[in-house]
Amino acid sequence: MRPRWAVGTVALVVATAAAGMYLARRGPRPEAGAGPPAAAFVGRASCAGCHAPQAARFAGSHHDLAMADASAASVLGRFDGTSFTAAGVTSTFHRRAGRFFVRTAGPAGEPIDYEVAYTFGVSPLQQYLLAFPDGRYQPFDVAWDARSAAEGGQRWFALADAPDWSSPWRSWNGACAECHSTGLRKGYDPASGGYATTWEEIDVSCEACHGPGSEHVRIAEQAAAGAAPPPRGGRDLLADTPDPGRKWAFAPGATTAARVEPRATDAEIESCAPCHARRATLTEGRTADQPLLDTHLPSLLRAGLYHPDGQILDEVYVYGSFLQSRMYRAGVTCSDCHDPHALTLRAEGNALCTRCHLAASYDDLSHTLHEAGSPGARCVECHMPATAYMAVDPRRDHALRVPRPDLSASMGVPNACNTCHTERDADWAAAVVERRFGPPDSSRAAYAAAVHAGRVGAPGAAAMLAAVAGDAAHAPISRASAISLLAGHGSAAALEAVERGLTDPDPLVRLGAIEGLEGRPGVEALALALPLTADSVRAVRAMAGRLLAGAPAAALTPPQAAAVEAAVAEYEAALRVDADHPDARAALGDLLAARGRVDQAEAAYRSALALDPTHLAAHLNLADLFRALGSPEREARALEAALAALPRAPAVHHARGLHQVRQGNAATALEPLGRAARDAPENARFAYVYGVALASSGRADEAVAVLARALELHAYDRELLTALATYHRDRGEVATAIAYAERLVELFPEDPGLLRLLAELRAAAG
Repeated sequence: MRPRWAVGTVALVVATAAAGMYLARRGPRPEAGAGPPAAAFVGRASCAGCHAPQAARFAGSHHDLAMADASAASVLGRFDGTSFTAAGVTSTFHRRAGRFFVRTAGPAGEPIDYEVAYTFGVSPLQQYLLAFPDGRYQPFDVAWDARSAAEGGQRWFALADAPDWSSPWRSWNGACAECHSTGLRKGYDPASGGYATTWEEIDVSCEACHGPGSEHVRIAEQAAAGAAPPPRGGRDLLADTPDPGRKWAFAPGATTAARVEPRATDAEIESCAPCHARRATLTEGRTADQPLLDTHLPSLLRAGLYHPDGQILDEVYVYGSFLQSRMYRAGVTCSDCHDPHALTLRAEGNALCTRCHLAASYDDLSHTLHEAGSPGARCVECHMPATAYMAVDPRRDHALRVPRPDLSASMGVPNACNTCHTERDADWAAAVVERRFGPPDSSRAAYAAAVHAGRVGAPGAAAMLAAVAGDAAHAPISRASAISLLAGHGSAAALEAVERGLTDPDPLVRLGAIEGLEGRPGVEALALALPLTADSVRAVRAMAGRLLAGAPAAALTPPQAAAVEAAVAEYEAALRVDADHPDARAALGDLLAARGRVDQAEAAYRSALALDPTHLAAHLNLADLFRALGSPEREARALEAALAALPRAPAVHHARGLHQVRQGNAATALEPLGRAARDAPENARFAYVYGVALASSGRADEAVAVLARALELHAYDRELLTALATYHRDRGEVATAIAYAERLVELFPEDPGLLRLLAELRAAAG
């Protein structure tokens, strides 16, 4: 999955010559060093001779067809002069001299004939890669629905998530290629904006999962000749297949099978995870013997990606869901259910599940509550509900969880029951489930309630999140996600949970704890995070480097300073791996600004805007960089440029209002501040600032009205409550002020300032 580096908003191409800019079929071989030679790619033909059954199953699989040269055999779409119109743009699909073309609007709106260079995927949809002269290949935003006509397919349709398909940062080279090819080297040149991308094989072939095979071939050839195998140059990944003796068995009287031997390693799962996870890339050229967190940074269970109870929301590609599951913790691996070569299921329908779950107990009306053969009797419909992405591509939630309609009733998350039974409500479904299976699992409800409270800032959120973080009944990724939500909480329980997380044996938990340090005083964060700059895992070191990038050198001993520098360098290197994406460039600007390298920070922000002129964070952080440098004129110009690019963005209007306040133009600032608050009611900060500006302009009644309306949407917002308590006190409405202060103390019981405010108000009331 394409990276989404964290970019904060602090304030608030030269085309290369077409000749030589192409995708080479094979990349350069590694140069020989002084020691044993590094393993090199040998291609699937070298594998097939000894692994014929696997090669036969692989042929025609989705990995085999992940990408192909555009030809009559590979192109599924109708290129017969058919036209399709979406968003006012008409595209025509046609053939000429045996080649395939799309005639559509180019970057400037002019009609251009683009040649289809490659097909991309095969089912349930197929996209087409169009060639650009700077070495880019762009996935076109009109795709072919490869499903049967009876299923609604055999048609062109628009992908709603790709409105500007020709943007350089949406290229195949940077956004897709790593997971659709083998042995890829992106070959991006930041200076020119062009690519010289190379690969070893066009699709997801043997060595994409098993690693370069030259050493394996060498050992096999010597063994076949009767010679003792020579010393190996590195680990022979193909011979060391994880858990070769994997077996499951039913104990006497058990209804669920257990592993005969514990899963010894996550190597198999982590060979799938780089392409089946929502993640960012830390370093190019991963080989299968590297731990996932040394090469990639998987996302935690974040708002916008996952529902509060951990169900999938956005497209998250399986890994984060599977880590939550009881299956994973029981030792299940991907290949227990999926044939890793054919990519088919090990069995069809419920037969897949009853290999480990006794059919008499689970594939029965008493458990399914649905008649055999009906859709509701299928295990996956209840335990792996699907969500469709890219319009026609349903993906199943791999957390394999029990339906929880009671959580739908309490916090609005979806549940499998009401997905089908749309005519009934969640309370009905919850009652049915409880009657049949008893009270629901309390640990999952505790996690969902804690995350929900943490996301909305509800009373007691810190204590609830800390309890989840310390409970080993929850999966490490769930504990990590809970700890990350403790950022900004000042309670003793929150700090204790974060401190424990920083030394947790699971690196995901340590990553969550680093996020939980965000907002802590600099000296405190430095003392706690400093040991992680020497962590054994690259992702942990890099994120510690991100957190400590602005640490003052005077606070560090020379060895500590060297450790911080090394960690920051790893984080910066990771951002530069994705220099063809505006998120990475904007995050690089944040890093460079924190390091005091202001000229380079400005260049990074401007380069992000060159890739995506509408990148909000780059616009606002560039303006804030100028503010920090004491240059209000340059800040104003940056904000005007942001307004021109994003005239309807509330954050831009908010930033313009703040700028005008700082320039002493409080009256002029009210219009942009008010517009931001009205256009983005989901942002409590905008309403708070507008309310304060109104009050400062002598319009206290309007201020109180604005703040009260915002509080209806953000019932637990500290700033809104504090402002309302203060303004009501100043108006002599002490009883109302006390009510707001009491809510504040309920939310933040350990804050001495709030306790003092409440005591003063009560004293004033007599």
